[in-house]
Amino acid sequence: MAIDRSIIGQETGRASLLMTRSRLRDFAVATGQRDPIYTDLEAAKKAGHPDLPVPPTFLFGIGMEDPDSAGFLDRLGVDLRFVLHGEQQFSYRQVAHAGDDLTVVSTVSDIYDKRGGRLEFLVQDSVVTNQHDAIVAEMRSVLVVQHPDPAAVAGEESNR
Repeated sequence: MAIDRSIIGQETGRASLLMTRSRLRDFAVATGQRDPIYTDLEAAKKAGHPDLPVPPTFLFGIGMEDPDSAGFLDRLGVDLRFVLHGEQQFSYRQVAHAGDDLTVVSTVSDIYDKRGGRLEFLVQDSVVTNQHDAIVAEMRSVLVVQHPDPAAVAGEESNR
């Protein structure tokens, strides 16, 4: 089933998250950040930061803090088994730090298809702002929705 293109321009999610040192340290360790500015407050301050900086790709996860982050896909009738993360882009305006309260607002900016409609691409643009309403970053995410042959899906489900 094709994704309803009338959702282009609609907000798909909004989430806010306070940047805490422990959360930022955990993310830095989990993602293998080797620069001590991400885990050591003294190193961050020596490098000119007021606190631990937010690691570069951390912003992507803020939107997932919304318990309904994939709910809009479900409401569109998209089967999450056939969704892939296709692409992610970041455009940073300023560095965020521990203590900042960041908000991510996402909207659908485009939907297009390939392979005769068997693959649909849903483009989401997100804006990250801080507690002062200053833009921290802009992000673009592309989700790929596969529309497999219905007979193949039915056969797969009967084999369970």
